[in-house]
Amino acid sequence: MHSPFQFSIITASLSLLTYKSFDPMTISYNWLSEYLPVTIEPERLSKILTSIGLEVEKMETYEEVKGGLKGLVIGEVLEADKHPGADKLKLTKVNIGNGDPISIVCGAPNVAAGQKVIVAPVGTTIHPTTGEPLTMKVAKIRGVESYGMICAEDEIGLGSSHEGILVLPNEVKVGMRAHEYFNPYSDVIFEIGLTPNRMDAMSHWGVARDVCAYLTHHDKKDLKPVIPQTGFKMDNARLPISVSIETKEACKRYSGVCIANVKVQESPKWLQERLKSIGLRPINNIVDITNFIQHETGQPLHAFDYDQINNHTVVVKTLPEGTPFQTLDEKERKLSGEDLMICDSKEPMCIAGVFGGLHSGVTEKTANIFLESAYFDPVFIRKTSFRHGLRTDAATRFEKGIDISNTVNIAKRAAVLIKEIAGGTIASDVIDVYPDPESKREVSLKYHYLKKLSGKNYHPDTVKKILESLAFTVTREGVDAVTVEVPYHKPDISLPADIVEEILRIDGLDSIDIPTTISISPSIEENYKAEILKEKISNVLTGLGFTEILTNSITNSGYFTDAELKTAVRLLNNLSNELNIMRPSMLHTALEVITFNINRKNNNLKFFEFGKTYATNTVGQYNESNHLCLYLTGQVNDNNWKEKSRLSDIYYIKGVMQAILSNLGLGYDGFETINTNELQTGLSIQLNGEKILELGRVNTGLASKFDIKQPVFFADLHWDRVLKHIGTQVQFKEISKFPLVERDLAMVVPKSMKYKEISERIDQLKLNKLKDVKLFDVFESEKLGRDKKSLAINLTFVDEEKTLTDKEIDSWMNRIMITLEKELNAEIRK
Repeated sequence: MHSPFQFSIITASLSLLTYKSFDPMTISYNWLSEYLPVTIEPERLSKILTSIGLEVEKMETYEEVKGGLKGLVIGEVLEADKHPGADKLKLTKVNIGNGDPISIVCGAPNVAAGQKVIVAPVGTTIHPTTGEPLTMKVAKIRGVESYGMICAEDEIGLGSSHEGILVLPNEVKVGMRAHEYFNPYSDVIFEIGLTPNRMDAMSHWGVARDVCAYLTHHDKKDLKPVIPQTGFKMDNARLPISVSIETKEACKRYSGVCIANVKVQESPKWLQERLKSIGLRPINNIVDITNFIQHETGQPLHAFDYDQINNHTVVVKTLPEGTPFQTLDEKERKLSGEDLMICDSKEPMCIAGVFGGLHSGVTEKTANIFLESAYFDPVFIRKTSFRHGLRTDAATRFEKGIDISNTVNIAKRAAVLIKEIAGGTIASDVIDVYPDPESKREVSLKYHYLKKLSGKNYHPDTVKKILESLAFTVTREGVDAVTVEVPYHKPDISLPADIVEEILRIDGLDSIDIPTTISISPSIEENYKAEILKEKISNVLTGLGFTEILTNSITNSGYFTDAELKTAVRLLNNLSNELNIMRPSMLHTALEVITFNINRKNNNLKFFEFGKTYATNTVGQYNESNHLCLYLTGQVNDNNWKEKSRLSDIYYIKGVMQAILSNLGLGYDGFETINTNELQTGLSIQLNGEKILELGRVNTGLASKFDIKQPVFFADLHWDRVLKHIGTQVQFKEISKFPLVERDLAMVVPKSMKYKEISERIDQLKLNKLKDVKLFDVFESEKLGRDKKSLAINLTFVDEEKTLTDKEIDSWMNRIMITLEKELNAEIRK
């Protein structure tokens, strides 16, 4: 990136390789601490997580009640008399336990003497359920001073009611802090950037396992995560269920258990607090437990209403192409023949691992449930998820791979939790259909390879200890190598390099030694000249105040017309519905960046970008084109004592592009006017019949799609085409020893006439001593005549061998004036 000293707000979405390479995972400190055998302060925990490759992108305090009720105190109303100047106000005296009672003017209809209430004294900041925080000050209300406020529940974030002040039980102690009485839940939340291969860390258990491995290695203590024991026991067998798998390649294991006589209701406070802290909305106790288990263990679960399962039969299979299915969001979707479905004996009930059906889920009337805990193939789930635009938490986990060995244990854990919270009995044993049990993968690691990749010598005992703390099983040890069985929760590990990464993570990625010397093998790149030119032009643009940006090469097809999409390169397995084609133009992704900045009051923008566009004519024939693009909006300079600010316009961006072409050593005949889907007023340059540059103002209709109301100017230099015209040899020429002679010429011409017509006529005269022609003034006035304007040009003459005489120059000027008068009907102004 260039221009490091500019403080513009810039957003840059990286290329396909890095875009969406990190999936955010939210971890609760309180929740995680339940599985850690020792207490770790949040700050140290944050450093540990980052060190082991679970980069903490954000750490923030979560408060169930905004402000945590800090500063609020419990008081007793001693007096509540009518305000002499207002019927609906009362003058109260309130004892808050720290001296003399304070006077508060209160408008609540239910305030009365003897009540225990919540008081916000002067200086306290309250945080309403809706609205901005408010700090208490001494206020005069209808002539009477008030020293605080008696609070309703919505005024301090405890609820939504504003019918009156919150009245507490009589036994509450006066002077007690409100946060001590209510004890609102608070937590520290970590947002972790997970790489796609870290599916084992998409749960609190997984993170706890890594933290314990780190502590075992660094603190020299043998620490294991505290995993709750299930205590599972079948109470009866009154809910039989039959399970079969027809599409075995898509479902390798399917487990489940039935629970009878549950009561679907609101979850207990502790469960709601856990879910709210990580951004989930509590729904009911059954659904909340499945969400809790998913974020605890990483295993998605699905609860079916047992009584809605026809013949109490579950079949895992695909259905014919186009089969209609109504999902939980009440939308009817046409299924693909590759969508894996959970069906009963008559109809589909659920899109496996992705989204539930409308009629098979848990409702308030549900009494009996069948709880699913399964392993679905990642490829099947990912394709279905994107095919239907259903990016659920469950799909995200299944598509990365889960622990196939743990489906039964987690079903038991969930069943016991449901029995504990929702009541009922465990009415079946765990059903487990596992047609082809998977064996653990073995990987061998040679110690010299470990040193080669890590740059560090590890003792074999250290290697063994680290791997065993991560649940690897050492099967063979040798003098120069170790062989381990890979645990099922790490399906991404298959190579020795993967084992090296695990060792490095736990040893600490920030503890890798940096060598004092670096050896570099010189190489010759074929396109080094093109890179040198890029660097040169980048320096020119940063010198002109531009900032380089880098935008995503994948964009939204919705930005383009049907005609433009005919040649677009579509993605077969797109990242999301909004990112589904390779960009046909660089403008639209840059407009996203401009919108981002303008929304943050950064309105004056000068960006440039080197990037590629993509196109196809027929299937299998693709084209990548390199471009240099400029984006300009707002003012091109700031107000200062010497000059006023200037708004960007087409002439400014045209001048910048002329400077770039000059620096590249390219000559051109002039500009042609154009109108395109992107540009409402534009210019272009062609070289040898090939268009190399387009520039102009972005079409207002296109800009409005991005909510941009101010003018935006865009220039697109076709970099590949430009490089073909750049010479390889630089030629120098001695500056003339003889003086330049300048003459000005003013003329009146029709308003519709373009300056290009004048310059072309002068060029046709082939005056060898005429070195330059510039337009320096345009003047319009009714005095010139209807539809007339005045143009003034400057002409520069020079002779490399002698000093020019007035007679020679006058002769050339006469030829120019006669030509313009005859061929263009120009009126020369004397």
